[in-house]
Formats: sequence, structure tokens, C-alpha cells
Amino acid sequence: MVRSVDGAGWRAVLGVREFWWKFGISSLGLFAGLFGQAKMLSFVEKRPGAVLMDPILALLPPKDVTWMTFTLIYLGVVAGFTGLLPDPWRLVRAFGAYGFLALFRVLTMWVTPLDPPLGMILLRDPFVEAFVAVPVTTKDLFFSGHTSLLFLLFLSARGVLRGIFAAGALGVAVCVLIQHVHYTVDVLGAPFFALGAWVLSGWFFTAGFRVPESGPESVTEGSRRVQG
Repeated sequence: MVRSVDGAGWRAVLGVREFWWKFGISSLGLFAGLFGQAKMLSFVEKRPGAVLMDPILALLPPKDVTWMTFTLIYLGVVAGFTGLLPDPWRLVRAFGAYGFLALFRVLTMWVTPLDPPLGMILLRDPFVEAFVAVPVTTKDLFFSGHTSLLFLLFLSARGVLRGIFAAGALGVAVCVLIQHVHYTVDVLGAPFFALGAWVLSGWFFTAGFRVPESGPESVTEGSRRVQG
């Protein structure tokens, strides 16, 4: 008898080699995505871009809501990781999804040269800057990385956490618009890229894999079809 890997604990995957190499690949993808984004940010900051006319931002007087934005983000990350930790396969999928999301951001920033919205108030990470000075970026615009991250956490969560992350994603989206950190199109596009990354990661890392009830050994594709 086999059961889905979704919800399988760490004991069930200890001897599953496929899990561990996928865990390694997804982790490498996550860090490669972060590295790629950092490199692209240094490129786009030096590049001239277009200023978009945004009717929604025109209705919102810019206001500094930095602390609210990063409080939502960091609370979301901590809660998300805590919620995913007991489910190793879902954690692998989340890591992989963030790697794909970062790749999407690198590509979209490359093909959409934009200058920041009028009236933008710099968004400085107060938690990171408490320990080290970091350059502030203003042209990492399409699509919103902060909004897409919270939406990705929403997709990866279960139960009551899903509602919390949905509210958090909406809160971050509103905050970056109020602060004129992003255009409206940056925020509206973010959930679709997060959804694409989540689906792609599920297909690549966890689709169809099963863990036997009697042990952690992986089963073949053929036996998955027969027994699953």
C-alpha cells in the first residue's frame, strides 16, 4: 500500500534517496535564485527605464509604511518555515518554487526596464540594516518580490495559515502601493508568477512520487500507477 508524499514526515523520507537529491537541488535552486536576483539588481539599477502612468498610485498619497511591510514579511517567513518544517516534501516544493520565482524575477526585470514610480519612498529593511548597511534598490519593479513571496507562502500553507498568509499578501501589496515602491501592475502580476512557480515546482519535485506505508523506500513509476 502506498500513500501520497504530501504530509509525509521526516521519518518516512530518511532512507529515500530521491528525496535527498531533490532536497539538495531545490536548496541549490533557492540560493542560486537569490544570487541571480542580486546580480540582476546591480544591473537594472544602472539602466535607464520608463516611468509608467499609474492611475491607482495617483489616488494614493505616498506614505512610509516600511515597518508594517517588513513586519508582515518576516512574520510570514518565520510562520511559513515553521509550518512547512514537519512536511519535508512540501518544504522541498516550497524551496524549489522560490528558486523558480527568483528565476522569473530575473527574467522579467531584464525585459522590463523601468524607473521607480513618482513619489517613491525608499523601502529600507530595518531588520537587516540594524546589523549591516545594504544598498537600497529602486528598480526591481516588475514583478513585486515581496507580494509574490507572501502569495507563495499562501500556496504552500494549509489550514488556518492559508487565511493568514492571504491576508498578509494583501497587506504587503497594499503597503508597497501606499509607499509607491511598486506600480500597480507589479503587484497584480505577482500572484500569477508565484502560482506558476508553485505548479512548476510541484511538477518537477513531487509530482506522482509515493512513499510506501511500510517503509521509506521509493517505488517505481509503474507500481505507482498500479497501486496508487
